Amino acid sequence: MHPQQDPDRWSRLQAVAGEALTAAKVGEDAVAVDLVTGYLSGSPEGNEEIRELVLLLFSECSAMVAALGSGGATPVKMQVFDEDGQEVPIDDADPPVRTAIRTLLAEVHGDQEAAAEQIEIALANGQPQELATVVLQALRWTVKLAVECGLRDLPVSPWIATALDE
Repeated sequence: MHPQQDPDRWSRLQAVAGEALTAAKVGEDAVAVDLVTGYLSGSPEGNEEIRELVLLLFSECSAMVAALGSGGATPVKMQVFDEDGQEVPIDDADPPVRTAIRTLLAEVHGDQEAAAEQIEIALANGQPQELATVVLQALRWTVKLAVECGLRDLPVSPWIATALDE
């Protein structure tokens, strides 16, 4: 069942994502990741809810990228940087970062199945730290894109705007 078909579950996923976004916004990365992976992994649906929540974030990122691309003065460009701030070719990025990029690109191109496959691979094969990196990347991009959309007076989902206004 798709989470939107269960309003209580959908609200819960948005609430957890909102709390994680609030933590990520203020730089509490460990808290943000733990809210997603720790809290949801203890639920009966565990990995399925983590997958749904991460896909929710990437879907929201995709919508904001589309808004920025059509309503923005400058195009949206994806770049990867190392710890020193140097740009790294996407193919040379760490595997979880590549997974995050592939997931977002699949969402941007309307291929939800490919996006879900990327997250499924991260859940099935990745180490906890790799999953944490994918989650954190989704949270960071959501925060940055929402802020940029806000600056350009472009739409942001109400639950994201509420989480980031706290």
